[in-house]
Amino acid sequence: MQAPRGRPRSFDVDAAIERAMNVFWSRGYHATALPDLLRATKLSRGSLYAAFGDKHSLFLRALDRYIADALTRMDDELDPRRDPVDGLRAYLAGYVERTCGANGRRGCLLVATAMELAGQDAEVGRRFASFFKTMETRVADAFSRAETAGRLADGVEPSSAARILICFLWGLRVVAKTAPARTTSQATADALLDRFIK
Repeated sequence: MQAPRGRPRSFDVDAAIERAMNVFWSRGYHATALPDLLRATKLSRGSLYAAFGDKHSLFLRALDRYIADALTRMDDELDPRRDPVDGLRAYLAGYVERTCGANGRRGCLLVATAMELAGQDAEVGRRFASFFKTMETRVADAFSRAETAGRLADGVEPSSAARILICFLWGLRVVAKTAPARTTSQATADALLDRFIK
């Protein structure tokens, strides 16, 4: 006799994760309470725990979603089918755009999580290490393609340039909380990239 199957979930899991992600993004991990997540996801306590486990497990799912979205944008901006320098400029412009206005004042979930949890939460730390390595690899690949095309300045090493650029971008995320002018941020990003290319 076949065992009875559990009832199918009657809610959109991806939508619930996105709503939870927005709560964590706005409030931070520690300041987010279970009632906040229940209101945002419109789930009962039992449904939330059955689908995601505890608050920490749901947070990891939300963080994974945020990272996946960031890498999708990155892949689009640094598409290897386009000119590598154009790709790097598009990547920087996209980053600047996401650090301006209300988005900039809201900040970055990854930066906020790094400050709050990365040094004390092994699961979060592993995700950050993997994400930063992936970012660095993809930006270094763009610089390598620029080097092959004869567009890299003399003495510039692709992996070092990638590391510097990523450090700048994460710093820009922090500075953006003070709401600098978009033109200032873009000019600074362009000036840095111009040091690496010719």
